[in-house]
Amino acid sequence: MTYCIAVRLDEGLVFLADTRTNAGVDNVGTYRKLHVITPGPDRVFVLESAGNLATTQEVLDRIHRDLGGAGTSLATVDHLFEAALYVGRLSQEVAQSHRAAFGNPGDATATFILGGQVGAEAPDVLLVYPEGNYIRASDERPFLQIGESKYGKFLLEVGIHAEVDMVTALKVALSSMISTARANLSVGPPYDIGIYRTGSHRLEEFRVDADSPALLRLQRFWGERLLESISQLPAISPADFVALDLED
Repeated sequence: MTYCIAVRLDEGLVFLADTRTNAGVDNVGTYRKLHVITPGPDRVFVLESAGNLATTQEVLDRIHRDLGGAGTSLATVDHLFEAALYVGRLSQEVAQSHRAAFGNPGDATATFILGGQVGAEAPDVLLVYPEGNYIRASDERPFLQIGESKYGKFLLEVGIHAEVDMVTALKVALSSMISTARANLSVGPPYDIGIYRTGSHRLEEFRVDADSPALLRLQRFWGERLLESISQLPAISPADFVALDLED
């Protein structure tokens, strides 16, 4: 499984992805799911992936192949949404070419988060579906998730808004990742971080290993504070609830 997050802030963009892949409990590996493509000085693209690993790899290979051609590519699009449609088309083509080999056609598909900036256009993040269409992060919820998203969604909804600073957004995103990894063994470190500052056309990249001091501090903090919060929950008793007559 996979868990990837992308956050759009007033300052720029924050990306976070795990690297764990598995095909069963005895076949666990790591694979980079945060991919950076800089086809020109006026643009940068970040692609996060979830789904069929082979489909993802072929889509990336086609993206890099097209950069050297005369047709549509990430070097020629004028808008980020055009890049999303281009990635969606490639993803559809790759999945379709292998669909007959899969018992379940959905097993051949991949989902992507595409973020970045083209020229002077405002940076953004878009979720590209296997069907080839896309949605943007909203102003009310300026973040996107793919993969095993349910366990860490609450923290993002509570802690992320456009005005939050990048350091705070990163702490919230890492906390969301910790919650997800704790609940699902198919998500885990190392984690890849990407930080994009508006107008820079350059991504700052970092890797967080399992023994990272910052990660261990966050994990310890959450464990301690959650136990402390549980101990301070208001008292309850059976009198607070409505009794059910199970004989009716």
